[in-house]
Amino acid sequence: MTLMIGVTAWLSLTLARGPGELAAIWIGNGIFTGWLLSRPTSTWPPYLLLGLAADIVAHLAAGYSALHATSISGSNLLEVLIVAGVVRRLVPDVGDPKRWISLGGIATGSTLVACAASGLLGASITSALYGSSLVTNFISWFAAHVVGMVIIATSTLVVLREGLDFVAAPGRRWAFLTSMLLVAAVSIAVFSSRYPVLFMAYPPLLLGAFRHRFAGVAVGVILLAVIGSIGTAMGRGPLWLVQDIGTTGRIALLQIYIAGGCLMTIPVALAMAERKRLTARVRESEHRYRMLADYSHDVIVRMRVDGERLYVSPSAKDMLGWSPEEMVGSRWDLVHPDDRDYQMRMMAQVISSGQPSTAVYRVRHKGGHYVWVEAVTRPIPSADRIGEQDIIYAGRDVTRRVVAEQALEESRLELERLARIDTLTEVANRRQFDERLSNTLMRMRRQGFPVALMYLDIDHFKRINDGHGHAAGDQVLRIFARRLLDSVRSTDLVARLGGDEFAVIIEDAAVPEAAEVVARKLIDAMHGSITVDNGCLDVTTSIGIAYSSAPADFTALLSAADSALYEAKNAGRNTYRVRQVAESCS
Repeated sequence: MTLMIGVTAWLSLTLARGPGELAAIWIGNGIFTGWLLSRPTSTWPPYLLLGLAADIVAHLAAGYSALHATSISGSNLLEVLIVAGVVRRLVPDVGDPKRWISLGGIATGSTLVACAASGLLGASITSALYGSSLVTNFISWFAAHVVGMVIIATSTLVVLREGLDFVAAPGRRWAFLTSMLLVAAVSIAVFSSRYPVLFMAYPPLLLGAFRHRFAGVAVGVILLAVIGSIGTAMGRGPLWLVQDIGTTGRIALLQIYIAGGCLMTIPVALAMAERKRLTARVRESEHRYRMLADYSHDVIVRMRVDGERLYVSPSAKDMLGWSPEEMVGSRWDLVHPDDRDYQMRMMAQVISSGQPSTAVYRVRHKGGHYVWVEAVTRPIPSADRIGEQDIIYAGRDVTRRVVAEQALEESRLELERLARIDTLTEVANRRQFDERLSNTLMRMRRQGFPVALMYLDIDHFKRINDGHGHAAGDQVLRIFARRLLDSVRSTDLVARLGGDEFAVIIEDAAVPEAAEVVARKLIDAMHGSITVDNGCLDVTTSIGIAYSSAPADFTALLSAADSALYEAKNAGRNTYRVRQVAESCS
């Protein structure tokens, strides 16, 4: 650092051609400030002493008196302390990209204040010692130091943090070198010419800013400033076309020219740096998304609204057997035929509502079987069609869950069936009979249709059990129930109430005689012999019929049917009796 500050200060002073003259661009303070900002604040004191000493030595070597050298070096130190101190206090971490915009404003403001303060002090000292114009000296100092601080301080800080990568990324250093050689060659040609061609140096400078961002600006402006200073100091270049302005006037024109180059190229460099930052953010975001999608156990799919798949994650191979390439495109044939319409409607609903939706459907595995998939589908902006939307969904294999749910539902239905079915005869049990009769009587009250209730039992069933065993009795009950079912309509309910007692609910029996027709049919159906293990049995039945053509009470209907049954038994069995039920008062 000490060597760089000393050498650059001596070079700037030498080009100024004398102790009373001011340089066109002051580089040393930028190097000093950038160095301090790259170091912890606690280590600044020794660097400040070394930098001050190097600046004093450079001024003495350039022919300055000890008093003048010390005073000007003190002014430079003041400038460096103001810029470095303000930036460090307000932006502790200058390497944070999120603070770069605010850093630019803070650095610019502090640079203008610092250069004004140091310029006022330095110009006053120079004017007092050499009798030159205070205003001219201040303007020359201010312009030279602002340009140097803006370009060199930032360049020094970045170089110290990033090393050679600041100049150009590996593999592009020859391109950077070529661009800077072009700037140097054109600048030499411009400042060797006696024609007004200063504008010709700007295009290569802009090209360097566009291709290499701030590195191109920094190095290009330095080359332009050094070559312009040397050429002007040697009495060459277009600035000598302007007469009667003296050395100070030409320095001022050179500073304006260099500042113009900065004004053109720095916005380009900032725009390219912002573009690079945004591109890196997009690339990082895409990389994170790709990592999540590629290594997720779920299948991630991006598709158009018509079902054309644009992207399928690699996990599809593990879940469905298909490679992502095999699933890309319109592959509706992979969706189970029974689920396609539902899936299309669901996708249309997601697009129209803009809300995510979850669906469970079947997708064909490459092995031929179907896999149950639960997919969360949501709309997203289309990547290639402005104003339109695509669909993205994440699906997971839920086959085991669906199979377990189906088995559970089947078990529930079976339990419900068993709770309402007599397991021996496979007809309705007492619970289902009570529910059905209650519902029938409720509809009867609303619609006014007649109802017939039959009570039946097997004549002398106890003798069958005692004489032939319970197995034979069970066989008789099963066959008896089957004959009952074959003798009534499918809309009628046959139920076993317990033991050998059965019941039949007949709706829409227009007249009692209609119920009697059914009863005679049942008695005739029971006349056939029933084969059991040790022979054949002749089985008969007795039937009691309760009939009501008007709203009836549940208990009254049961009581009437039971009384009619006992009347049939008392009448010698193998017959039926009918009882009319009066209208209920309720």
